[in-house]
Amino acid sequence: MSGPDLRQAAAARAVALVQDGMRLGLGTGSTANVFVTLLGARVRDGLDVVGVPTSEATRVAAEREGIRLATLEELPELDLTIDGADEIDPEMRLIKGGGGALLREKIVAHASRRMVVIADAAKRVGTLGAFPLPIEVNAFGLGATRRGVEAALAACGCSGELALRKAGDGAPFTTDGGHFILDARLGRIPDPEALCAALWAVPGVVEHGLFLGLATGAILAEARDGEAALSLLGQV
Repeated sequence: MSGPDLRQAAAARAVALVQDGMRLGLGTGSTANVFVTLLGARVRDGLDVVGVPTSEATRVAAEREGIRLATLEELPELDLTIDGADEIDPEMRLIKGGGGALLREKIVAHASRRMVVIADAAKRVGTLGAFPLPIEVNAFGLGATRRGVEAALAACGCSGELALRKAGDGAPFTTDGGHFILDARLGRIPDPEALCAALWAVPGVVEHGLFLGLATGAILAEARDGEAALSLLGQV
C-alpha cells in the first residue's frame, strides 16, 4: 500500500477515539493533516469538539475543515492530542520536529491528558537517532549555541553532522516562534534521557525533538497482503 493509504488507516482509527465535547490537540505533519481532514468530516456531521493547533499550517487546515479552534490560554488542559512522529522506539520515546513545529507540539502534548501518535509502522525503530534530531535554537548567539550543542552531543556519546536547517530559498528555516533549527544527524542516540538533559543545559536551546514520557499510545499502520494492518501500542 502507498504511504497516503497507511496514513489514512492510522488517522481513521485515531478519529474513532474522539468523543463529543473533547478538547483536542491537533498535530502537525502529513499524517496529522489526514487526521484533521477526517475530523472535519465528523464535525460537519455534528461532532462538537474544540481543537488547539500546534502550528500555523495546522490552524489553516483546521479552519478550512470547519473545526472550532481555541488557544492554550483559553484551554490550558486538553483531553487528547493526536500527532505524528518521525521515530518511535519500544518505550514510546519519540523524535519529532521534522516539520519544524516541535516547540508548539511539545507544549500542547504536555498540556494533554493523553497523546496518541499516528504513523506508518516504518517509523518504529529499536534505537532513536536515524532520523535527524531537530534542535530549536534562538537566532541570537547562534555560533555559541552551536558549540554548546556540539559539546552536549559529544558528552552523551553522540556524533554526527550538525546542520542549520534551510528554507527553500536558502535562508535559514524559521519556526512559527521565530527560531532556527539545528538538525543533528547522529545515527543513534544511546541515552535519550541524558541527551535531553544535556541539551536543556545549553543556553540558546529553546526546545529539542526528543519527546520523552509524553506519548501514552500509538497507532502504527503497515501493509500486509495488500491491506492496512494496525498495531496499537500503550493506551489507545
